[in-house]
Amino acid sequence: MTEHVTEKDVRNIAAYVRIGMTDEEVAAMTVDLNNIIDSLKPITEYDLEGVEPTFHPIGGMVNVVRSDNERASFTQEVALENAPKQEDGSFLIPAILGGGE
Repeated sequence: MTEHVTEKDVRNIAAYVRIGMTDEEVAAMTVDLNNIIDSLKPITEYDLEGVEPTFHPIGGMVNVVRSDNERASFTQEVALENAPKQEDGSFLIPAILGGGE
């Protein structure tokens, strides 16, 4: 197995995304990532000379979504009537970041 990703790389990625990992998890993840990268090697063996890149693999596919039509909705009073706490016409929720009450 070729080492494309080192344990240091895995630790840096985990720190960046704020995921705590034990030494055993780092070692296992390093092996898994290197195996995944090795499994993609056959793709590099295709002769792609003259093949035009595509924007999307399914060509003319378009998103099919409903039209965005304005319609009647809840009034502010109805939306807030079951709120445990409210203030100045808005939901009052506990602070999730430091410095709030």
